[in-house]
This record gives sequence, C-alpha cells and structure tokens, in this order.
Amino acid sequence: MKLPVVALAIALTLGAVGAFIAAQTMSVPQTSVSKVIIVEQPIEAGKAIKADQIKTIDWPSSSVPQDASTRTANVVGRIARVSMIPGETVLAGKLAPKNATGGLSSLIPEGKRAITVHVNEVIAVAGFALPGSYVDVLVSSKDANSQPFSRTVLSRIKVLAVAQETTADPNKPKVVDAVTLELTPLESEKLDLARNIGVLSLVLRNELDTSVTNSMGVRLADIMNTKSPAATTSSPPEAVLATHTKPEPSRKSRGPEEIRGISRQPVVTP
Repeated sequence: MKLPVVALAIALTLGAVGAFIAAQTMSVPQTSVSKVIIVEQPIEAGKAIKADQIKTIDWPSSSVPQDASTRTANVVGRIARVSMIPGETVLAGKLAPKNATGGLSSLIPEGKRAITVHVNEVIAVAGFALPGSYVDVLVSSKDANSQPFSRTVLSRIKVLAVAQETTADPNKPKVVDAVTLELTPLESEKLDLARNIGVLSLVLRNELDTSVTNSMGVRLADIMNTKSPAATTSSPPEAVLATHTKPEPSRKSRGPEEIRGISRQPVVTP
C-alpha cells in the first residue's frame, strides 16, 4: 500500500514543478527579432557591393537602426557611397541610387558638385589630405595695388579623391598633384575664381572641427612688422610720467620782509 502512495506523491510533486516552470516561461515576454544586413568584408567607396561582403543577422526589433537594410537583394550590386568596415550596419544613406554606375559621380551627394584642383607636395599638406579629410582652401595673390595677400576662401571642404583614388590608407600618405573637392555650386564658383587669380593652398583640419573660418586675410605688412604690439600701443612708465607730469616751478628761499603800504622790503637783521 505504501508504494502507490509514494508514487502518487512523486507524481504530484513533478506535476507542480512542471506547472511552475510553464508559468514562469509564459510570464517572460518573448523579444521579437528582425533581419538586418551588416558588413562582413571591407567595402570600398565607389564600388559595387558583392554578396560575400555582407551577411544577415538577427537584431532586436525594438532597436533596429533607422534606415537599416533588411534584405540582401536591396544591397548586392549597389554602389557604396562611403567606405564600410566589418560589423557596420548597412544603412540606406550609405548606398548610391539603384541606377548608379559607380565611380566618383556616385559619391557626390545630391545638391553638391566635385571640382579638381592641381596642387604640389607642399600645398597638398605632404600627402595627408586623404579622401574623407576636411580642408580649408587659401588663395595667395596680389590686390589692385599689386600688394600680396593671402586669405581663406573656403572653409571645411571635404576631399572626395586624391589623384584618381577615392580611398587611401591613412598610414601611407601619398603625394599627388590633384585633389578633388566636394562643393556647393556657389563654393565651386568661388574656387574657380580663386584658382584663376592666384595660387591655391590646402590647410588640413580636424574632421570633428565644424567651425567656419572667417578671416580678413593677411597682407605683407602683417608679416613684415616685427615690432611688439605692446611697444607700438603703449609707452614706458617713465615716458608717460615725463609727458603728463609738469614740474613745479622752483621757489627761492626768502627771508623776513617788512610791508609798508604797497611796498615790500626785506628786513635786514643786525
């Protein structure tokens, strides 16, 4: 009689444990996932994306990046507008339009233009102006009075390509004779005028620096003047005192005097 009782007790215990586990499982919300395309092999800007360069992974639906690509068919064969590294999410904004044929034209954002300027190894900051870098553009020329000047004409301009390359190794700077810049139509006109009136120079800047350079420029007198500003705007303390302080007239020592009417005579002491 005891054996059936023990078996019944064990069955009831196992049933209770199973019911508890089932209740706990049902109480935990199941996180939904979505398919997201990420980069598996490095992708170069201006080139078509191949199937073996990307892969699909599961991504929590609640945190899928905005504009993330979710279908392989929408990515393979598209031109990459920017370079991408493994693990990076493929976003729609990083892809050129579907009908793009590749090359530099696919890298130009809508509303922008690309213009190439010739430089030498000094003006091109010794090859460190790479695709994706930001530069300021200076022009050196002479004014209407034949006086030399230098002025920043364009600020924070993106480099699209160096020579004919849209990608470059930052650890291996390359000296080139031409740099292609990304400009608005108005900036393109300014640059075209500047290169026709003088020599252009590129000034490399930090890519995180978004400030706009608004300089009045520099003329020959600004670099030839070697005097200290303090010396030209103020005088030594001794000079200031000598200029603004008038010496008091000297007074001779006088002895006792006797006044009679309107006359004054010294008193002679015996």
